[in-house]
Amino acid sequence: MKLQIITVPCLSDNYSFLVHNPESSETLVVDVPEYEPVMAELIRRDWKLSEILITHHHHDHIAGVDRLRSKTGASVVGSPEDSRRLPKLDMHAQPGDNFSVCGVDFYIFAAHGHTIGHIAFVTKGAAFTGDSLMALGCGRLFEGDATMMHQTLSNLAALPADTMIYSGHEYTEANARFALTIEPSNSALKARQLEIQRTRTAGKPTIPSLLSLELETNPFLRTNRQSVRETLGMFDASDTAVLAEIRSRKDCF
Repeated sequence: MKLQIITVPCLSDNYSFLVHNPESSETLVVDVPEYEPVMAELIRRDWKLSEILITHHHHDHIAGVDRLRSKTGASVVGSPEDSRRLPKLDMHAQPGDNFSVCGVDFYIFAAHGHTIGHIAFVTKGAAFTGDSLMALGCGRLFEGDATMMHQTLSNLAALPADTMIYSGHEYTEANARFALTIEPSNSALKARQLEIQRTRTAGKPTIPSLLSLELETNPFLRTNRQSVRETLGMFDASDTAVLAEIRSRKDCF
């Protein structure tokens, strides 16, 4: 089965993702920053929505959920750990669980760090990571800490290298500029920055990104690399400490 996955721009720099199973004609959506663009895409493609999957509670990922549920009758799926801050859940997605929606089998990853209770939805060839692993970056540590985020990123980095990473924001251009301050001699990163500039000039999303490319260029996945540690002057530090330093620098970038 070949899923159709559509990146839907929302707000100023958010994304929602429609996942369509052409065999069953079912459709789900991951995160709903706003109602209108998601509904417009469903109408344009004549797709019927059955489930709404939520990665975390931040308003720019759930603001359109209730209206979309009201208009489509879709069930809402999210983490029970964070249910007090999410729209009413019709189904729980517990980290470690396998579950099937739209004829698609998903595994639920705990993705703490950006928030507590953040989850990622992973299926063969695709990971919907919200604001955990992002294109050339990771989410700010608003509620969790570097230890949590390092564990999250390590788990996601262990997925097959051909996994496509569907993250929640169009931050890639700025992330590339920052990444080059950490690894200025990384030739893969330099080439990626040029491709990102071409993509954005054409008005296209840089999301999704390929995990193998993240492993070559994303500084938050490269905390054990000598080139990264040389820049930071942290030759003997733990990977968690290196990640914390990179995140701190990015927060001020």
